[in-house]
Amino acid sequence: MKNKVSEFLDYLKYEKNFSAHTILAYENDLKEFMQFVDSLNISETNKEIIRQYIGYLSERKLEVKSIRRKISSIRSYFNFLIKEGIYSQNPCRGLVLPKIKKSIPEFLDAEPLLNYLNENTESDFESIRNKLIIDILYQTGIRRSELVNLKKNDIDLNNLNLKVLGKRNKERIIPFSLQLADNLNRYFSVLYDMNIKSDYLLVDKNGKQLSSFQVYYIVKKELSKITTQEKKHPHILRHTFATHLLNNGADINAVKELLGHSNLKATEIYTHSNIEQLKKIYKQSHPRSGDDN
Repeated sequence: MKNKVSEFLDYLKYEKNFSAHTILAYENDLKEFMQFVDSLNISETNKEIIRQYIGYLSERKLEVKSIRRKISSIRSYFNFLIKEGIYSQNPCRGLVLPKIKKSIPEFLDAEPLLNYLNENTESDFESIRNKLIIDILYQTGIRRSELVNLKKNDIDLNNLNLKVLGKRNKERIIPFSLQLADNLNRYFSVLYDMNIKSDYLLVDKNGKQLSSFQVYYIVKKELSKITTQEKKHPHILRHTFATHLLNNGADINAVKELLGHSNLKATEIYTHSNIEQLKKIYKQSHPRSGDDN
């Protein structure tokens, strides 16, 4: 079973066109599972073993989302083994997995975010770049991984849009505003003045592409200037992008396309945010909404 993992990962890369980040996650999940079943051979891996593994993961206090992802990786691997004629039945089939507690995605209020973006007090390279990162994430809703891989030639300043290569190499075009175009031009001017050269959009002073971790900490630092909310990760700007669009009447199918979701269910989580906002407005505004009426 172990020597088939590399073939499986090649299958994900070359036939399924999965991203390097996703393939690494599969590899890590399978390595951990292999360690758990180290003394077993392929024929001994059954549904009961998978149940024991789920129990082992639960004992480690892993989040339900992480457990489900790991089992999904194992399920996909056994489907590959079935396809290769090595296994006849997937031991993950019919398993009852822990359920994810549904929660409403957190998002930022528009006013402090817009106040931050409308200030033009930045003068040095890093502060201009860091604000640009926030502006792009909020205006386009792209993922952190998509952002760090953006190249300069993916930006079309004439037509005010950018090209993103998303999950499973799915390409999409996202529009942006004149304000973001101005911020991009300002950033490009600084790059030119400092003779910083790179094909990638987001770089450090030496022209080296920013990593996903660097962007995470930049966003966390910048959002600390905007909000006191505990969560200050890049994905909250994606939540904010989608929620603000829906709260202002955008069609959910259009938001789905902008986010690069493969199905509408993934986008519908933001309608809950919309409903909560409507409840809040109702409670504040309607004479019969209070408990004292």
